Amino acid sequence: MNKIYKYLTLVVFINTVSAMLVLGAGTTGKTSSTKRILVLPDGYILRGVDGKLTEPDSNDARFFEFELAVSSATGTDSTGRTGIGVKLELLPSSVLERMIADANASSATGYRLWARVTKYKDRNFIFPTKFLPLSEAKETPPATSQPSQPEAQPTQQEVEESNDELGIPKEILKKLKTGTSSPSTGLEQPEKLVRAITGRPTQVKQNFMLVNRAGFLVKQADGGMVFSLNAFGRSAGSTGGTIRLLPCQVLEVAEQKQSFAPGMLRFIIAGIVTEYKGEQLLLLHRAIRAYNHGNFGI
Repeated sequence: MNKIYKYLTLVVFINTVSAMLVLGAGTTGKTSSTKRILVLPDGYILRGVDGKLTEPDSNDARFFEFELAVSSATGTDSTGRTGIGVKLELLPSSVLERMIADANASSATGYRLWARVTKYKDRNFIFPTKFLPLSEAKETPPATSQPSQPEAQPTQQEVEESNDELGIPKEILKKLKTGTSSPSTGLEQPEKLVRAITGRPTQVKQNFMLVNRAGFLVKQADGGMVFSLNAFGRSAGSTGGTIRLLPCQVLEVAEQKQSFAPGMLRFIIAGIVTEYKGEQLLLLHRAIRAYNHGNFGI
């Protein structure tokens, strides 16, 4: 009996050591190149980061590929780069629709982006708020040396134009050409020119805030969530319909509360309503459970 016990112990020991050696061999030499994945906090702001707008994937989703790593308050890995990945998915919105229209009209994919990062189930998304198309800055060739000649003096002082750019300091002109000089990447970016937005005009509505509205979270057949507006003290004609919800941490918390409740919970919400391809979408900023205390017959 003791021999069998010793034999089994030896077998377990050998298997354990072998597994450790295999795991060690698989990670040897990869520590420096492996990037630790870091999820940015919900509400993290991107200010003037450069990147490219990708083509739509099989799900018609668009991604923003970062040109440089984005600095995160949550920390960085040993290489000084955050592990948010090369690209993040852009949430459908009126700003994204304008970006797509500009890319289609000008065949440009380089953009400087201002956006808010959302977090949903340990995954980050980008809700764009502003963008500017980019074009590479062209270096001016060095001036050829020519013999200096005396400048002709004007016989009469010329009238100064009201929009004469000589009246603007050179450093201000440089900033106007290059856009923001200190984006939130924390790393020096190549100098680029920001051009005017030349996309074809789109009939998209501006974003607006939806504040203190009551309703329910309803899961759709495709797995998406919508917010079903409910009167709750208002006239029945003033509310109604549903708005598809965009992924964010507030939605995730509200879903968790709903999952533990035996029935439908009523929430008082606030958020940004945007539009994409004619459909209204809602990015939640707040979702507070509404208690009826036995009133309203609910």
